[in-house]
Amino acid sequence: MADILTWSITLPVAAMALALGYLLGSIPFGLLLTKAAGLGDIRAIGSGNIGATNVLRTGNKKLAAATLFLDAFKATAAALLAQALWGPEAGLLGGFAAFLGHLFPIWLGFKGGKGVATYIGMLLGVAPAMVIVFAFVWLTIAKLSRYSSLAALVATLVIPVALWIVGEQKIALVMAAMTVISYWKHKANIERLISGTESKIGQKG
Repeated sequence: MADILTWSITLPVAAMALALGYLLGSIPFGLLLTKAAGLGDIRAIGSGNIGATNVLRTGNKKLAAATLFLDAFKATAAALLAQALWGPEAGLLGGFAAFLGHLFPIWLGFKGGKGVATYIGMLLGVAPAMVIVFAFVWLTIAKLSRYSSLAALVATLVIPVALWIVGEQKIALVMAAMTVISYWKHKANIERLISGTESKIGQKG
């Protein structure tokens, strides 16, 4: 427990890591790619979200895949770059800030995506082996329930617990904070899951 509360990073370095991460995370790749492809403003269709799931609603699978990759990679890049410049703790802050930047980009009035891809990207940067755990849980829940949102919610809940069990308490703490924020961003999905109105994988409309 003491290790969690003991951070050696200085305030100026923390501020730089957070700023770097936020700026990288706030790049709205979904919006930029769909506009570049002549598909208009992604915020005007489907859920209005800038993430890969809503980009897929344009019917362009390649564009959705590119959005997914880039939204994940920006968090990985933020974590690895901050770590290379200022150390492991800065890497955690950089990746966390990238997650926040994706969810609340200043350029879009703080209205961004839900952060699942960016969550995975952060995980890849700070605890890459846990990406396998995330993928296993997601695929299992998705296959059993046919709910993409439920699979993501369960996977993000499992990850902090798994990290804690293997002794990565600091990373677990940061990922737990991201899980809480992710749940808040998924509140509409949670309400639909409870009411039985959430769309299943492959379901039209």
